[in-house]
Amino acid sequence: MLTTSLLAGCANSDPGPQATAAEMDAVTQRAQDNLVFVEGGTFILGDVGELKGRPYLGLSHNDDSKPPVNVSLDSYSISKYETTWGDFIVYLKDVGRAQDYTLEAGFDWAMIIPTTANNDPLSPNYYKKPVRSPNYQEAERYCAWLAEKTGKPFALPTEAQWEFAARNRGQDVPYATDDGTKRNDTYLQRPIEYIDPSIPPSGNMLSHASTTMERRPVGSYPPSPLGLYDMSGNLSEWTRDWYDEDAYQHIEPHNPQGPDMPINPDEPEKVVRDWAGRGDNIAGGGTVFARGGSPLDGINGFRCVVNQPSPVK
Repeated sequence: MLTTSLLAGCANSDPGPQATAAEMDAVTQRAQDNLVFVEGGTFILGDVGELKGRPYLGLSHNDDSKPPVNVSLDSYSISKYETTWGDFIVYLKDVGRAQDYTLEAGFDWAMIIPTTANNDPLSPNYYKKPVRSPNYQEAERYCAWLAEKTGKPFALPTEAQWEFAARNRGQDVPYATDDGTKRNDTYLQRPIEYIDPSIPPSGNMLSHASTTMERRPVGSYPPSPLGLYDMSGNLSEWTRDWYDEDAYQHIEPHNPQGPDMPINPDEPEKVVRDWAGRGDNIAGGGTVFARGGSPLDGINGFRCVVNQPSPVK
């Protein structure tokens, strides 16, 4: 397992390439254009299979998605896409941290997946493919950067917001796909030497081996009925809740936001959703109920929400 260095707060004498005003305008406008309004409501958070008289046959990642609980959420908007390499790199350039996540700066993960973007559709870093944020802090700061640039209350979603949206406002579906079923694109299931990114997408989601860095561009599969993409598959996604395996046993009933602090301060973890995005289909990692914890220096995808009760105009 590679170790990572949290360099986001370090001063860097060489801030590297700078973002242009046109690049920043394009990213912030796109972030607003890609929002989907989610009308609030009450739903059952967690694995509802047993409540319906039919266990999901292990489709929940583990018991931390139980017991299912009733919660209510205010209305909000959520990005239809996972954040892309192209947009994320513009942010890093604007805040002067593009150079922090390089081998030269001591960021070990750059040996596996460099923090950059390019115009090559066959590259894992193609600008339309979902970004692997180098740590939780940069995902959180990206959404805060959008808030600063737009004046809108952008933030990472809570895990309740994430699941409510993935389930089309809390419907009883196991996968966040066009029809609630899983038809997996098989192109990353072959031996790695035969993986060809030029092969057209098939099926309705991408679940894969976690050691493979390749992904599909965002929006490659049919959207969910709510108009969202890749909430099952492609990349696992950060939420802003601290991870607690027993969270559902003492969760707040209205707009829950998880614990106030890490359960284990020595090994703090945030909730990550969509474990199919980590290649974990054991015990149903691709379901909308599956949840787990990731250390803050983990590399995961993410999308932002806007916490206001009316659609963003």
